[in-house]
Amino acid sequence: MEYNKDYWTERYKNNQTGWDIGYASPALVEYAQTLPKENKILIPGAGNGYEAIELWQKGYTQVTVLDISEVPLQNIKKRCPDFPESQLILGDFFEHGKKYDCILEQTFFCALNPVLRPDYAKKIHSLLEEKGILAGVLFNCQFENPGPPFGGNSSEYKKVFGDYFEFLHFEPCYNSIKPRSGNELFIEFRKK
Repeated sequence: MEYNKDYWTERYKNNQTGWDIGYASPALVEYAQTLPKENKILIPGAGNGYEAIELWQKGYTQVTVLDISEVPLQNIKKRCPDFPESQLILGDFFEHGKKYDCILEQTFFCALNPVLRPDYAKKIHSLLEEKGILAGVLFNCQFENPGPPFGGNSSEYKKVFGDYFEFLHFEPCYNSIKPRSGNELFIEFRKK
């Protein structure tokens, strides 16, 4: 199956958004608040963008959201009318070309077909400024049903990211949301 713009738009329109927790991920927001407020931050596949809105409201004015479906971008605009439209980007992650100091990962990586994971790592590397950071959470489990979401484990991820990043943190996530507790890894990778 191809997980393209139409697929994701239909999921949003039909409220088939099991990944959407309805609020900002504590792991992402807590980490992001350690960054300088002037950092250029990208949240790819951000969905309804709770993290982007919370960071924006805390003074992080260079947060950019990228999604392949316009539905979640419209939802962000409805919930946070002052969020700059120029920072709500409708587009394909693999065609995006701007540079960022930090990229926050929550549920985008697990939504991609696993065959795209090497391309994801290479693309993240190209979108980051020198010594830029990829941070966020990855699933540390497998799922019974075919994805998305697609699971994985640390040894798989080390193969995917190892050529491009220095691993600063790669450990169980201590502040996962309750339903995902014990099934997530927190990552902080620096661009090589």
